[in-house]
Amino acid sequence: MEGNRYFQEALANFTQEAANGGAIRHLADLGYTVKQIAERLDFPAPYEKVRQAVWEHLTVSGVILRQEPGSGGHKEEAAYVKEYDRYGKATFRRVVKRDETLAVACWKTSSFLVGQKPDAQRFLAILRAKLEENGEEDSYASCDFGVTARADLPGYECLLGALDEKAQEYITGLPWEGRRVYHRLNVSMTAVLEQLCEKGLYEGECFFLKTKDRIRTMAASPFQGENREDRSTANCQKGRP
Repeated sequence: MEGNRYFQEALANFTQEAANGGAIRHLADLGYTVKQIAERLDFPAPYEKVRQAVWEHLTVSGVILRQEPGSGGHKEEAAYVKEYDRYGKATFRRVVKRDETLAVACWKTSSFLVGQKPDAQRFLAILRAKLEENGEEDSYASCDFGVTARADLPGYECLLGALDEKAQEYITGLPWEGRRVYHRLNVSMTAVLEQLCEKGLYEGECFFLKTKDRIRTMAASPFQGENREDRSTANCQKGRP
């Protein structure tokens, strides 16, 4: 019985890949949210399956890293090769290539408070300049959405409330892990980061591999000695109209 269930699951995954895999990866590369991708598929698929497929593609292609950028870890790149058996029946085989990511031995580190509007604007000006200098493929921002959603639900909802509809849809569509990950600063994540910084809510690190810049940000608070959750709540309330 267990073997049959495993076979059925493997068959369903294979069918899903053959029907939608290429379309999901293509639309994800164009910056579509999971919801938009699910709505555009020619063959309907469960939403959760689409979420997992998008997440896998983002991690395999290096858009999302589980290791800190510049650590010299592995980046995987997957491709699907079409093959034929002796009877002419076509099958797809997943091939994964592993490459070493760029290692940075020594970072030029700087820090910013982004809780006040002038500070946030100064940081965003530097962010845009560094992004233009390095290109999106060598620019990353740390993301703690999965950690925050599990440990501080009001804080997570506060972050979502600072985003416009498309940015919210992008963040909620991904199955964030309960750990810090690093997202390439493509158009979607740059929009998220800018909106959070404008409300003084982004705390994390940005990495620019070519210029070896590492920029840390923290949401400033008018209160001394408060913990991170109190600070997030204060800034959330401050950012509300």
